[in-house]
Amino acid sequence: MTTDSRKQPRVSPRDRLVEAARQLFRRHGIRGIGVDAIADAASSNKMTLYRHFNSKDELIVECLQRAGMEMDGFWRELEDAHPGDGLAQLRAWVRRIAEHLGDDDCHCEMMSAAVQLTDEDHPGRSVIRKFKDAQRDRVMELCRKAGVANAELLCDTLLLLIEGARVAQQSSGVQGPSARFAEIADAAILSLSGSGAVRR
Repeated sequence: MTTDSRKQPRVSPRDRLVEAARQLFRRHGIRGIGVDAIADAASSNKMTLYRHFNSKDELIVECLQRAGMEMDGFWRELEDAHPGDGLAQLRAWVRRIAEHLGDDDCHCEMMSAAVQLTDEDHPGRSVIRKFKDAQRDRVMELCRKAGVANAELLCDTLLLLIEGARVAQQSSGVQGPSARFAEIADAAILSLSGSGAVRR
């Protein structure tokens, strides 16, 4: 019997642990899961986990950093899809958020972690702050490229809309006010751009 040489690349124990932790944190919360459950879900053991991470907090940091890297990839995709068109990139970003509002995507991971990691000295807080600052800078740049006079106001309006939409979806469900996120975000872009550039 011949073997298929086109095998999937082997996932390292470290990567398995990180992926298992991310899935469990999404499902049960960061504080609701211990290292034993993470090791089991990764088909590993606690000894291996502590060989790669000195503590659960260190593993949390790694999970958040992975989420941040995934979001970096999304921003590159936006630029590739709409090169030099700030307005198109801004609206594509809004659509992406609207489509994945209820998903456990990388943005949601950061929001969830920000709520759960209340200790300002937790190492994960630094990762979250850097992510949030980078996101604001990128959205601000898109607003400027779109020709919005008050780019800062539109940027902060959209970011606050996202935060509110996620909370509304948790409390009122997918058919609640959050279902109109894209429509409201488009209206904010149109209103604050001072032009009729935003079309459906």
